[in-house]
Amino acid sequence: MTTTTTSIAWIGVGKMGLPMAARLVAAGHPVIGYDPSRERLVAGQAQGIQPAASAAEAVSGRNVVFTSLPDDAALRATVLADGGLLQTMPSGAVLIETSTVSAEISAEAAAAAQGRGIVYLRVPVSGNASIAHTGALTCFVSGPKAAFEAVRPLLAAITRAQTYLGEAEEARFAKLAVNLMIAVSAGMMAESLALARKGGIAWQDILQVLDDSAIASPMVKYKTAPLRTRDFLSTFSCRQMAKDLDLILSAGHSVGVPLQLAAQVRETYGSLVAQGDGETDFIATVRHVERLSGLDEPKI
Repeated sequence: MTTTTTSIAWIGVGKMGLPMAARLVAAGHPVIGYDPSRERLVAGQAQGIQPAASAAEAVSGRNVVFTSLPDDAALRATVLADGGLLQTMPSGAVLIETSTVSAEISAEAAAAAQGRGIVYLRVPVSGNASIAHTGALTCFVSGPKAAFEAVRPLLAAITRAQTYLGEAEEARFAKLAVNLMIAVSAGMMAESLALARKGGIAWQDILQVLDDSAIASPMVKYKTAPLRTRDFLSTFSCRQMAKDLDLILSAGHSVGVPLQLAAQVRETYGSLVAQGDGETDFIATVRHVERLSGLDEPKI
C-alpha cells in the first residue's frame, strides 16, 4: 500500500467523519464518501470528497474503507445487514471502524468480516469535532497488527497518536475507559464550581484557581476556556455522553466491574436530556448543579 495514492471509501461524513476524511484528501488520497444526508455529501464535495450515490458504490473496488457512525444500530445497519458493507467490500480489503460502539457489536462485525475475508480494525478516535480538522485527535487500535502497520500512515494523517492495544476488542474498552473519566470529570467540575460559588468565590476567580491548581489537567483546561464566557455550544452533547455512558455501564456489567460513579453520572445526563439540554455541550453539568444549588447565572 503506497501512502500517497491509496483510494479510500469513507462511510459517514458527519461532524467527525467529514473533517477526518478531508484530511486524507489533503494528504493526497482520493476519497469517495457516502452519507444518507445529502447536505453532508455536498459539504464533503466542497472539501474534495467525491460523493457516492450509495455505500455500495462508495466501497466498490476500494481496498480501504473507513466508517464513522453514530451508534451500534447504525453500525449494524451499515456494516452487518443484508446488502451492508461486508457483503459489498472486496475480499482482502481493510475496514477501519472509527466509531464509539459496544465491544459486543464490534466483535460481531469482526467475526462477520473474517468470514468474508475482510480485515477489520477497531480504531475509535478520541477528541471532538472542534479539533478533528486539525489532526489533533488520537486513536486506539485493535485488530491484526500487520494491517495496523500497513494503514498507519493513513491514520497518522487524521490523528496525532495511534496506540495499538491488541488483536480483539481492546480499543473499544480503551475508548470507553477514557470517556468514563471525561464524564465523571464533568460531573466533578460542576460540583466543585457550585461549591466554590456558594463559598463566595467569583466565577472567573474559581476558574483561574482550577487552571493553576494540581488538578489542572488538559480536560479541565479544555473546559475552563468556554466556561469563562458561559459557552455551552456543543462539541460533544449531553445526549451523546448519555449514550456513551450506557455503553460504559454495559461493558462494566459484561466483565464484572462495578461502575458506581458511571451510574450516578448517567442519571445526571438523563436529567439534562429530560430538561431540554440534550444537544447542549456535555459540560452543561455545570448548569445542572447550579440549578440544584439555587445559583443564578454568574457575572462574567
